[in-house]
Amino acid sequence: MVVGARSALFLPFAALGLIVVDEEHEQAFKQQEGAIYHARDMAVVRARIEDCPVVLASATPSLESFVNAQGGRYTHHRMTARHGVAELPRVRLIDLRQERDPVEVEHKAQWLSPPLRAALDKTLAAGEQAMLFLNRRGYAPLTLCEACGHKFTCPHCAAWLVEHKYRRRLACHQCGYELPMPTECPECHESGTLKPCGPGVERVAEEFAQFFPGARHAIASSDTLMPTGPGEMQGPLRLFARGEIDVLIGTQIVAKGHHFPRLTLVGVVDADLGGSDGDLRARERTFQLLHQVSGRAGRAEKPGLVLLQTRNPEDAVMQALARGDRDGFYEQERSFREAASAPPFGRLAALVVSGPDGDAVRETARQLGRAAPAARDVKVWGPTPAFYALLRGQTRERLLVQAARSVDMQAYLKAWLAGVKVPGAVRVTVDVDPVSFF
Repeated sequence: MVVGARSALFLPFAALGLIVVDEEHEQAFKQQEGAIYHARDMAVVRARIEDCPVVLASATPSLESFVNAQGGRYTHHRMTARHGVAELPRVRLIDLRQERDPVEVEHKAQWLSPPLRAALDKTLAAGEQAMLFLNRRGYAPLTLCEACGHKFTCPHCAAWLVEHKYRRRLACHQCGYELPMPTECPECHESGTLKPCGPGVERVAEEFAQFFPGARHAIASSDTLMPTGPGEMQGPLRLFARGEIDVLIGTQIVAKGHHFPRLTLVGVVDADLGGSDGDLRARERTFQLLHQVSGRAGRAEKPGLVLLQTRNPEDAVMQALARGDRDGFYEQERSFREAASAPPFGRLAALVVSGPDGDAVRETARQLGRAAPAARDVKVWGPTPAFYALLRGQTRERLLVQAARSVDMQAYLKAWLAGVKVPGAVRVTVDVDPVSFF
């Protein structure tokens, strides 16, 4: 047996008898650079070539796989209950528009609402464990000057610099650029005016410690779990599993794949984060992530409780999570996609034009836009600056092709690109069936 990452699909097996794709919905299965491919789809192709079964496993399957199962293309096996005596946790929404702290504690309570703090207090008093989830690394995603409004951004990317308070650094999470935490504004040179905006897991941990100074807690993110020696990478997770930590505060790194029998409470600090990313799969991914992290609670004899802090409790994603209605959410998402002829009911291909010379990139993108062949059931959108219009020093423009499933996308793209001469300093990346729109 071979347990491997997506590249394991290309190993020369002598007699391959079964392929299992665990957490098949994961966006990480898409290879974004070099040879672009989706490992889930490649696994299906490899299984067909080898004439062997392939299992696509997930509690929150991709909509593509869900539609294939509903339509009979895939055999659909359901696990209707948890292992042993464990039951699914109860999910409750906390409407942050309604929850207010008394004046005397308002100054120190920004991210943990009164109902969440009360649930934490009850959980800790019972000798049980809790998890606080926020999918944002660092202390604060933005630092600005209150005197002049200057925002700290990366010189190489169209991205804010994230404050990492424990390391006293500002860091770009796109390219890795860092600088020491400044003491004054580089624009107006005022000191004492720099303000962190928004929470990361470090800031949530800071507030938690103010309210629960006696509780043992740890942060679990890719920053804190970086290996500093043998066995250190999983240190906080092991301590939590042994009951030596009361509360784990983490990012998506704690959302799945972990079994903590004493964990009975999960608090999602910002359930709205990522739900409106301008991405056709934003709602689907938000549902999948929150469903997965909710599944950490109550995995043994004691029942679990999940509290989702939101300013939009009427949203379909929040309502589906609160009702435990996964299939209802998928059916609604399916109808939205079908009405828009979006995947899996239509096809998309992205062209990303990039290079160090912004003018050359923009001109090449315009030439591509003008040269797009007219074809039935094909629309071409753009060019337009990418979400990260500057990334690692490269200017980026995007074009998007939308077509009916009957269209030969590869043939269309080949004919299109053949008609445009691309300068040597400009790169055009073609991504068929993209999962990222940044």
